[in-house]
Amino acid sequence: MPLLVEGRRVRLPQSAGDLVRAHPLLEERARLLRGQSVQQVGPQGLLYVQQRELAVTSPKDGSISILGSDDATTCHIVVLRHTGNGATCLTHCDGTDTKAEVPLIMNSIKSFSNHTEYGRLEVHLVGGFSDERQLSQKLTHQLLSEFDRQEDDIHLVTLCVTELNDREENENHFPIIYGIAVNIKTAEIYRASFQDRGPEEELRAARALTGGPMISIYDAKTEQLRIGPYSWMPFPHVDFWLQQDDKQILENLSTSPLAEPPHFVEHIRSTLVFLKKYPSPTNTLFPGNKALLYKKNEDGLWEKISSPGS
Repeated sequence: MPLLVEGRRVRLPQSAGDLVRAHPLLEERARLLRGQSVQQVGPQGLLYVQQRELAVTSPKDGSISILGSDDATTCHIVVLRHTGNGATCLTHCDGTDTKAEVPLIMNSIKSFSNHTEYGRLEVHLVGGFSDERQLSQKLTHQLLSEFDRQEDDIHLVTLCVTELNDREENENHFPIIYGIAVNIKTAEIYRASFQDRGPEEELRAARALTGGPMISIYDAKTEQLRIGPYSWMPFPHVDFWLQQDDKQILENLSTSPLAEPPHFVEHIRSTLVFLKKYPSPTNTLFPGNKALLYKKNEDGLWEKISSPGS
């Protein structure tokens, strides 16, 4: 069974705008979310999800209480939650392979539940804006279609994407919401920004920039963040890109140059420096080709733990 709003099957394809106009509750929810002030989320109990990463856990988790992601311009942040057991998945989708990503999201939640239990699947889609290249619009359409194609009933609860998340200033368009967090214990979803995007922020960003697919980064059973081992090809023309000025980097390496957050270019530069330093990461960054493992310490901060057998 498909995507439902207020118990009724959604008629697709239709734009996000048309969808909420047909469903006043959806429209109201999007309005309330846009109207919130942005909360600064600290590192304690936080699992930060980067582009093309997925993380899933449940209220039983003793280490993680918040999943979050930001810096979404044309990207969408997707939260899928099972209301019975509270299992919650957050992912940052950029449209590279939505067809493969939605089943991954679904399976991550199903791994927590036997499906007979009470409760329903609820999905929240946030992010994107009315960008010139219509990348957001395309991603919204892909996500709605793919969730509609799944066997399970999925209830669309929040839709604040593309034209519903757009503001205009001097004839340029920008997203209103760039980031959200979800509280695993209370299920509250709110506008958020993050100072701490670690651990291994550059390594994880490098994997996404070199075209790595969507992957799950957290094991809720062991409460460990698992990074790698990754491999990538040397980034083409890395020296050339590092010589370019901010304007060139913005115009060529962003999907939406005018709408990026202020730290975008600095972030791309540091990722390129990282890729120059580690053209192929296998044994340099992952000794013995083993994953890097992190666990939260008593203060709720990530701490590296030695991998088994090392």
